[in-house]
Order: sequence, then structure tokens, then C-alpha cells
Amino acid sequence: MIVQCPHCGKRNRVPAVADGMPRCGNCHQPLPWIADAGDDDFADVAERASVPVVVDLWATWCGPCRMVSPALEQLAREMAGLIKLVKVDVDRAPKIQERFAVQAVPTLLLMRDGKVIDRQAGAAPARVLRAWVEKNIARDT
Repeated sequence: MIVQCPHCGKRNRVPAVADGMPRCGNCHQPLPWIADAGDDDFADVAERASVPVVVDLWATWCGPCRMVSPALEQLAREMAGLIKLVKVDVDRAPKIQERFAVQAVPTLLLMRDGKVIDRQAGAAPARVLRAWVEKNIARDT
């Protein structure tokens, strides 16, 4: 994925899987880390991340999912260096959907070190999502 640095504007390639946190090649500030994952690569992309991971379990046909997605991406930009956003299309990842017993979309998971520390189902405004993430990151550190 190509991401524009919010600090200097330089375009950077950000891999779905990496050690540490992606940083801008120009100004060295943390970059937003947003990745897609599926059944085959979820463990590498989400569970082995070095920072807390917000997992967005969504579907293309889901209206609320399309409303939450931009808010989550904005949150990932604002919290660059602190979280990773991993998006999983449940229709293309039935094993992930089954593993996490997803009965409604969007379902959001907050993970650290491969373990779910909290989950939330349904759409929520950006300020509520941010408060949820910040509360759980603070509680878990």
C-alpha cells in the first residue's frame, strides 16, 4: 500500500507485514498502518503486529460498514505509530468469520500480541471509536 506521510507529504510504500512500525523514508515520522487480511495471512498481518491492532470485520454489501470504514481510516492516520488497522472482508474470509463468531458486521476487535482484548459490534461515530481504542490501549499497557 502507498501512503502519503501526514507530516511531510512524501509517498511511502507500507507493507502489510513488518517488524516494528512503518516510518516515513523522508522525515522518519510514524506512518498510518492500514492493511487488508484474509484467511491465509491474518496471523502474519494482525496477530504478529508489534502494536495494538484494530480489526475491522466488514462486508461489501453492508451499509454501516461503509460508514465506519472512513472513520477507522482517519483514526489510523491520527494514531499513526500507536495502532494498526486491519480490514477483513468476512465474505472472503469465512474462517476468520467463524473463528471470531462474527454474527453482525461491522464487528471490531482490538488485539494485542495476538489476543483479543475487546470487541464491539455495530457502527459507531468516530469519537466513540476513538474513545474505545484509547481506553483499551491505556488499560492494556
